Amino acid sequence: MNGDLKLVGVGASPYTRKLRAALRFRRIPYQFVIIGSKEAEALPKRPLRLIPYLVLPGDDDQSLTAMSDTTPILNHLEKMVPSRPLRPTDPALRLIDSLIEDYGDEWLSKCMFHYRWAYAPDTKKASAYMPYGRMIQMTPEQGQQAEQMIAERQISRIGVVGSNDITGPIIEESWKRYLEIFDAHIQNQPYLLGHRPGAGDFACYGQMTMTVITDPTPASVALEVSPRAYAWTERLEDISGIDVSDDDWIDLSAPPSSLHDLLSEIGRVYAPFLLGNAAAVASGADKVDCEVDGQRWVQEPFVYQAKCLRWLREDYAALDQSAKKRVDQALAGTGCEALFA
Repeated sequence: MNGDLKLVGVGASPYTRKLRAALRFRRIPYQFVIIGSKEAEALPKRPLRLIPYLVLPGDDDQSLTAMSDTTPILNHLEKMVPSRPLRPTDPALRLIDSLIEDYGDEWLSKCMFHYRWAYAPDTKKASAYMPYGRMIQMTPEQGQQAEQMIAERQISRIGVVGSNDITGPIIEESWKRYLEIFDAHIQNQPYLLGHRPGAGDFACYGQMTMTVITDPTPASVALEVSPRAYAWTERLEDISGIDVSDDDWIDLSAPPSSLHDLLSEIGRVYAPFLLGNAAAVASGADKVDCEVDGQRWVQEPFVYQAKCLRWLREDYAALDQSAKKRVDQALAGTGCEALFA
C-alpha cells in the first residue's frame, strides 16, 4: 500500500487511539493526519461526523475514499491486508471477540464519558487540553473560550450516552468490577483472548487510554484496583514488535475461568442495556427504561447501539451449527446468551 492509508483523528479520541494502535500492531503503513488541519482539508470528507476516519484507495486505485466507524474499518482491513489479522480464525472465537469489542466500544465508553463529564476535575482537565489537540497554536484566550464551549456541549450530551443520577452508580460499580476481572484475567495470558490481541483488546484499550491514564477520577480507581491495567494500556499503544501465530489464541473449548468472568460482566450490564435499548428503538419510545444489574436504567435511546445488537446477531446467525454450539457453551450462564436467544 506504500503509505496510501491516512488515519484522520485526534489523540484525545479513544476511537482514534483504538484504530491507530491496531494499525501499528498489524504493521500496516499509514499516515496520521490531525482532524481540522490543512492536510485533512485536502482529503475526501468523512461519510459520518465521527473521528477517526480512514482515507484509502478507491475501487479504481486512482481515487481516494473515506470510511468512518472503527469496527467496519477493521473488518475492511482484514480483507485488504490478510497478514497479522485481529480476528481469530476460529469463527466461534471470532464472535466472542466481536462481543468484547462491542462492549469496549459501547459500554466502557459510558464509563469514560460518565467520569469525564460528571466529575469537575475530569471535566476541567479534558476541556482545557482538548482544544489544543486540533489547534496547537491557538492563543490562551481562544483556548479558554473553546474550553467552555467543549464542556458545555459534552455535558449537554451526557444523557445520550447514558450517564445520569440513576445510572451513574451502576456505571461506577461496573468500572471497578471490570478492573478486578481484567486484572485477574490478564494474569492468565497477556491479552483478552490469548497471547495475541484481538479487536476486543484494542476497543477496551481505546477507552482505557482515558479512564486508566488520562482522566483523574477513573484513573485513581484503576491505580488502586489494578496497576497492571496502566502498564497494559501503555503497552498496547505500540505492540508492532510482537510475533504472533494462530496457536496464540485460547482454545474456546477449554478457556480460563476468568474469560467466563469477563463475559459474565458483559452479560450483567451491557447485554440487558442492549436489549432494552433495542426494544425502545423498535417501539419508537423516547426513553430506554430497563433493568441493569438489578437496578433501574433510564436513558435516551441510541439507534447506533440497536444496530450493534443487530450486527452481533447477524454474525451469530451466519455461524454453522458446530460454531454456534461452542459459542453457546462459552456464553452459558453469563447473561450474554440472552443476546442470541
